[in-house]
Amino acid sequence: MAVARSGSCSKSFRFETEARALTLLKDWLSPKQRASYERFRYFDVVGSHTGTRYRIHHGTQTNIEEISGTGQHVCKWCFVPDGDLVAGDVMLAQKVALETNERGALAVAHRSFVSSGPRRF
Repeated sequence: MAVARSGSCSKSFRFETEARALTLLKDWLSPKQRASYERFRYFDVVGSHTGTRYRIHHGTQTNIEEISGTGQHVCKWCFVPDGDLVAGDVMLAQKVALETNERGALAVAHRSFVSSGPRRF
């Protein structure tokens, strides 16, 4: 049964959901990833098939950067699970997908190339 929520309850519910999702995400991060996320709001993962490094920024879309072996930004990737998920849940799904099924994740992802201007996430 669906329950209607007022605007303030809905915002409060979303805030609580995001807080729980971020706690879960941090539980899944390595100490190095957690420190990076807490300091910069991003963390790096290594692709399961190619060994490519990806940087997952806080967010829910176009929030993944592919990083070259020399540390240069190669491109952005966007793939998200279905549903109205909060950022913590999306980032955890992205982390697990890249670390366990990189090819499958990238097969459904949208790729865009990084411009030479400032990067915004």
